[in-house]
Amino acid sequence: MSSATQEAVRPQLADPEQYRPGRAITDWTPEDPSFWRTTGKKVATRNLWIAVPALLVAFVVWQVWSITATNLKDVGFGFSQSQLFWLTAVPGITGGTARIFYTFLGPRIGQRRFTALSTVVLIVPLLWLGFAVQDTSTPYTTMVAIAALCGIGGANFSSSLANIGFFYPKQEKGNATGINGGLGNLGVSVVQLLTPILITSSVLAIGAGQRKANGSEIYLQNAAFVWVPVLVVLAAVAWFGQNDLKVASTPFSRQKIIFKRKHNWLMTWLYVGTFGSFIGFAAALPLLIKTTFPAYSVATYAWMGPALGALARWAGGWIADKLGGARVTILSFVGMAASIIGVITFLPSGSDGGSFYGFFFCFLSAFFFSGIGNGSTFRQIPVIFRGQHLKGLTEGTPQYAAALKQAEIESGAVTGFTAAIAAYGFFFIPAMFANFAVTSAMWGFVAFYASCVVVAWWFYARKGAEAPS
Repeated sequence: MSSATQEAVRPQLADPEQYRPGRAITDWTPEDPSFWRTTGKKVATRNLWIAVPALLVAFVVWQVWSITATNLKDVGFGFSQSQLFWLTAVPGITGGTARIFYTFLGPRIGQRRFTALSTVVLIVPLLWLGFAVQDTSTPYTTMVAIAALCGIGGANFSSSLANIGFFYPKQEKGNATGINGGLGNLGVSVVQLLTPILITSSVLAIGAGQRKANGSEIYLQNAAFVWVPVLVVLAAVAWFGQNDLKVASTPFSRQKIIFKRKHNWLMTWLYVGTFGSFIGFAAALPLLIKTTFPAYSVATYAWMGPALGALARWAGGWIADKLGGARVTILSFVGMAASIIGVITFLPSGSDGGSFYGFFFCFLSAFFFSGIGNGSTFRQIPVIFRGQHLKGLTEGTPQYAAALKQAEIESGAVTGFTAAIAAYGFFFIPAMFANFAVTSAMWGFVAFYASCVVVAWWFYARKGAEAPS
């Protein structure tokens, strides 16, 4: 059927009212050029740009303890350094675990409903945190429970990326997921940049301030309370402005097949290398600066790396759409390995005090290449699963349509699952720095990136690769 014929027939088949904000969509064919041009692109763009700020603030909630915990001892909490470390690590554990469930729940429930609900529930840990930090007698177990609930914010990534992917045609999936994931990842930088400013503002404070040893007053509750009205607004905008795609609503029985797919596990390995590094380095860099180069301000420098990595993710998805995901992924791992070797070179050693600016520049480079890889790997996933399912089928046949639907289902599930496993980098990378010499940990990362280059080249990039992407 020609594009002109499709365009002539479509109004008789689809109710245009279903594409309005807040409606459930039953007829969605983004691969049809005429549909995409006349209807699909506008609807997909609206859903994407509502998803982005909701995901960004979810990352803020996930990362809020990375800054809050560093101030607790200053205002009178009697927690040890080890306990403070666990407060920053616990959200990584719960975020990664919750992502596994969100991966399969998100497409089942729908973009509109799940974005709204998963956004509004984050109000609970923020309110609890805001009141808890005002009382220095708050038990440590309570703080751990709050940190665990804040970790749920990190889970929104998996549902958001899995849902948004269904809205876009093959040639634009990389760019769309790059925008959503990249700008969502900016929440890491936003919380690290704004929290030191917010907690000094008496104008924004609800409740009493906390006195530091030097006599200055801060308002730790601001780090939590200021985001509550933002979450309310974002949840409402998602509820009334987004759409649920019925074509994306899939029972777990059709999604669980991914655990038998080899390429699910291979792409998880690669995404652990990219996003696992991004989120782990974001959590660890403030402590590395403080312990390795104490003369330099953590607040001044720590947020820059995550910001660069988040923006690079957008670029990575766009470049991968043009050049191919596997090639860009290999480039990202080579760049990350070279960057980390540079970090090692500039670390203090013996009587050599090292070079902070060399160290910091190389870390910025590592963040940049991790962001590029984050975008390219997510572009690879739908290409790989389409190729696997559509091989040997003729376009336009019922078998082709069924295989395409299954490929979309599995791509969404794999996108969310890989993100879930990679999120544990939030915990494990800081843990490695805590338990091993920094240099030893860094060389371990280099070795892992080398393995990722081999996997990406052998399965996806070389001539005759099993699943070119």
